[in-house]
Amino acid sequence: QVQLVESGGGLVQAGGSLRLSCADSGRTFSSHAMGWFRQAPGKERELVAAISRSGGNTYYADSVKGRFTISRVNAKNTVYLQMNSLKPEDTAVYYCAASTIAGTPRGVYDYDYWGQGTQVTVSS
Repeated sequence: QVQLVESGGGLVQAGGSLRLSCADSGRTFSSHAMGWFRQAPGKERELVAAISRSGGNTYYADSVKGRFTISRVNAKNTVYLQMNSLKPEDTAVYYCAASTIAGTPRGVYDYDYWGQGTQVTVSS
């Protein structure tokens, strides 16, 4: 059973930083690739970053490359998203998700389990 709980969202000024965490209470965390998605009002859910099961491979959307870093600690069943140099356009609900597909899955439908989401708001 995979249960994902995100934390770390909040309100931050443009240029600031936040670190999101996603903890899995199950026992199969290391067997799942993990992704961070975001969804802004009126927009589709989009992949921000993904990380492979071991953490050896990562993927970033062009819009966050160089600013965001995804990482995981399998011993803690936790995946992180460090967000630096935040912009107002990063404002969205951020979701973590788990996939049984190897590598760094890119599509929304590649992911089987989802957290409840955490709001990130960046003020200008």
